[in-house]
Amino acid sequence: MQSLIETFYTAFDALDAEAMAACYHPDIRFEDPAFGVLTGAQAGNMWRMLCQSQQGKSFSVAFSEVKTEGSSGQARWEAHYHYGQRPVHNRITAQFEFAEGKIIRHTDRFDLYRWARQALGLTGWLIGWTPFFRKQLQKQARQRLARFEARRAQ
Repeated sequence: MQSLIETFYTAFDALDAEAMAACYHPDIRFEDPAFGVLTGAQAGNMWRMLCQSQQGKSFSVAFSEVKTEGSSGQARWEAHYHYGQRPVHNRITAQFEFAEGKIIRHTDRFDLYRWARQALGLTGWLIGWTPFFRKQLQKQARQRLARFEARRAQ
């Protein structure tokens, strides 16, 4: 399963969302601070949306400390990109569970306040630590994903 995690992040660095989604089980459950919980096709579509948004831009992913044991695994990864005009360096810890040779659970954890300060500047510094901010961010992220999925369905 270690090679599955490595394939996933190598594809992410190449912005190959289809290869990323192919690593997921149809019953995937993804969770992170920005989107909350996504299930099934939503998770793959989230990566499709993110990869599409970074095409032709300065973007990179590096991963390390990939470990697997039985039906679970973990990795650390870092993303460098721009959110609007602001550079972001996000450090993420990922936990995985596997079923039928695919990733069935994927949980990303990162310091949302640190991310907010980088991505949003003063606004992030002032409110990025609040539950209100997390709720609004998740609402906006899910709305963006819904619009992306609607366009894809056409």
